[in-house]
Parts: sequence; C-alpha cells; structure tokens
Amino acid sequence: MERKVALTVAVVVLAIIVGVVSYWYYTSYVAKPTQQAPPIIFGVATSLGTIEGADSLRCVQMAVEEINAKGGVLVGGVRRPIKVVWIDTRGAEPGVPIHDALAAIEKLILEEKPHVIVSGPFRSEVLLAAMDLFAKYKVPYVVNIAMTPAFQSKVLEDYDKYKYGFRMCLNAPYLVMYLSKTIDFTREEFGFNKAYFIVQDVMWARATAKGTIKALEEAGWEVVGLDAYPTGATDFSPSLIKAKDAGAQVIVPIFDMPQAGILLKQFHEMKIPALIIGFISPAVPQTAWETFEGAVEYAVFIQFEPGPVPVKAIPKSVEFNKKYGERWGEDLRRKLSGHGPGPSYDAVYAVVNAIERANSLDPDAIVAALEETDMMGVIGRIRFGKDHQVIYGFDPQETAIAVAFQWIEGKRIPVFPESVAEGEIQLPPWMKLSAGG
Repeated sequence: MERKVALTVAVVVLAIIVGVVSYWYYTSYVAKPTQQAPPIIFGVATSLGTIEGADSLRCVQMAVEEINAKGGVLVGGVRRPIKVVWIDTRGAEPGVPIHDALAAIEKLILEEKPHVIVSGPFRSEVLLAAMDLFAKYKVPYVVNIAMTPAFQSKVLEDYDKYKYGFRMCLNAPYLVMYLSKTIDFTREEFGFNKAYFIVQDVMWARATAKGTIKALEEAGWEVVGLDAYPTGATDFSPSLIKAKDAGAQVIVPIFDMPQAGILLKQFHEMKIPALIIGFISPAVPQTAWETFEGAVEYAVFIQFEPGPVPVKAIPKSVEFNKKYGERWGEDLRRKLSGHGPGPSYDAVYAVVNAIERANSLDPDAIVAALEETDMMGVIGRIRFGKDHQVIYGFDPQETAIAVAFQWIEGKRIPVFPESVAEGEIQLPPWMKLSAGG
C-alpha cells in the first residue's frame, strides 16, 4: 500500500516537473517570438526633389527589400535587417545655399546614426564641401550622381581623412570619354569629321563640351561651331542653320533642361542633314518618345549607366529593369532617369558585400572591404580604383560602362560600345552622304 502511495506521489511530482519544464520551454522558445537583431542603418542624403534623386532612393529601397527578404546581412554570426533612412538635401534646387544641404546631411547623421550612406550628395559643389563632414563622423558613403573629378583628387591627396568616400556612377572625364568615342565611331563608320556643339550655358555642360571638343580635335575632327543657350531658351533654329551651312555631319547637344526637346523638333522639321549625338536628359527616358512626339527618332544619346536602359550583354541590367517595374509600376519604370538609378541599386549590394566580408560594422573595416570590391552589377563589373572611383571602360565583363543608344521606331537600341551593341547606327533618311563623308 505504501509502495503504491509512494509511486503515485512520484508520478505526480514527475508530472509537475515535466509540466514546469514544458511551460518554461514553451514560453521561452515557442510562445515568445525570437527577438530580432537591431537593424543596420543605410542612409540616403541627396536632392529628392529631382527625378534622379527620387529614382535613386527607390532603387536603394528596392535593393534593401530584396536583401531583407533573404534574411538580411550576416555580420558577427547574426543576420540583421537593413533599415533605410533618408533626407532631402535640396542641394540641386536653385538658390539653396550649400550650407543648407550640409546641415541636412549632418542632421541625418546625428539623428539617424547611419552606418553608411548609400546615395550621397547630388551636386558636385555639395559633395566637395560634405567630404569634411563625412570625415568628421567617419561615415562611409557612396556617391551616385555628383561627377566632379576633384572628389578623386581629394581622396588621393589626403587618404586618411577622405577615404570614407566612394563613387559608383560615371564621373565627368568618363562622360567626355564616352561622348567623344561615340562621335568618333561615326568617323570609322561613315567618314564623318565635322561637328557642331549646341549646349546649355551652365558649368557642367560647358565643361563637358570643352573636354569633348579637345578629344575630338586630337582625333582629327574639325569642330565648326559652339553655341551656348541660357536655361529656358526655346528657339535653337539659328544654331541648326549655322550647323547646316558649316557642313557639320554631327550635331552635339548637351542639356539637362526640358526645353531642349524643342531643338529635336526643330531638327526634324528643318530636316538638318546631320546626326544628333549627345545628351538631353529629358530625351533619355522611355517616355520621351511620347513626350516629344517622336522627335527623338534617330538621335543618339548617352545613357550614363545601364539599368534604365536594359542591355542584353549585362543580364543584371535586364533583371533590374524588370524588377523595378514590378516593384514601382510600369509608369515609373518608363520614366527612369539616365543617371543614378543603376549605381544606387548596385551601391547597396556592394556595401552589404563589404560588410559581410569585413564581418564588421566598423567604418574603417567597411572602407577596407569596399576597396577590395569585385562584383558584377547592373552597371557591369564593379571595381574601385585607388581614388575610390569605380573604373569605367568599354567591356562590361571587365569594367562598368556607359551606353550610347539610338531612338529607332520608339525603341532605344544600344549602339555603342560595340561589346554591348544590339544594332547599328542609322542615319536620318534625309541625310545624304557626299563623297568622302
């Protein structure tokens, strides 16, 4: 009898112990959700009121969403999500002082404490001034729009101070390289040797024209004219007439104002016997065909970085273009700007790759890892030079690239470099070649 009582008591005690242990396990590991590791903060500090700035932010958000969906960033043995924070520096707006843009950047750094900035200042003037600010707080950052080569000079001249900055996008000398090489390609193809420049009277456009003219003249070209128009100008016919009279076979427009679309319409109406090769920012997006009522036909423009224009030779650019439309809608995909989106998307993946290789969020460790970046992205092969500029060239398997495309029957056909060309340059039907070009 006593044995039965003892056995019963033992069973009851065991049941209680099992129940307590089960309850502890359930409440600790089952009922309670697993506590998520703190996020890694990625910042965006650029002019969000611009098309390029807004597109770049969306590209950063899209890349972050993709990475978070796969578990986040592995650092210190723990997968951590990314959180995106941003601020509109307004640095590209007319009349906004540089110090206002700097104050916005500092506000983001102090209040949000980003581990990295993946899309930095828009204007070159703001970028150069902000380099001291990033150095002060030791925040690694990637530039995806500002193009001044002075950024690279500062990195080389005072590396220990300015090493935190990297540039993923095209810079100004590279733009000159692509523009001059695309124009000179027509000398090989058609025997052309005379060019006429029509540019916007702003610093970046004048500087681009100056560098391109120098490169063309060294290649044997004759530049038969250069006209500069103030922002907002609406009549370009005097220059088109002069270009025709001078026998120019190539007309080189360099603009970022919407009124430059009038130049294209006047060119078609007047049937100027020349080929347009240049850059008019509102004529680059896919919507430009409708916006300018087909007046972009036969024009060749430089797409600063692939992505907004998908390039079959770079599968990631095709994938990016498709995913952007799925995430943000076809209307925004067709409006993607010509400068910034691809580099902003790639910047997120490059930084994540660097953090995981460094296995650290220490800014100096991230910088060292970024310097060793070697990856394929939307813009081609991504590697940084000693000056922290991504290296651009003409083969996407070896370098990042820019792409010259031609508008043909409402489509943007890559025509240069030859490594990514999907068609040959076509001349306007009213253009008659004389003997020898």
